Amino acid sequence: MGNIEKFEDIESWKKARKLVGDIYRLTSDGRFSKDFGLRDQIRRASISIMLNIAEGFGRRTDKELAQFLFLASGSVAEVQSALYIAFHQKYIGEAEFDDLYNQCSDVARLLSGFIKYLRKT
Repeated sequence: MGNIEKFEDIESWKKARKLVGDIYRLTSDGRFSKDFGLRDQIRRASISIMLNIAEGFGRRTDKELAQFLFLASGSVAEVQSALYIAFHQKYIGEAEFDDLYNQCSDVARLLSGFIKYLRKT
């Protein structure tokens, strides 16, 4: 795990934390807030990104951290898929969709790079 002393130092965790905040803000208003199934699912998926990164770090081995980073990557894809549903249901506009989708892509890229790094060590 190199010089990372706590999970809060992991860049993908920091970006996932911002994503969770944005998802919560977005799903708290308007028609989105009333679609309980989608609202809860996208919230759980976004939270899962952060939690899997933290749990993997807490396992204290590179192998287990990589395993949990893969799980976090799956949750990123789940959030992206849910964003399509929200967009097509007109719960969010194109600008909101693009911003959140791009945030997810950034997190996915960071996770992928971290996994590759861990597999080389």
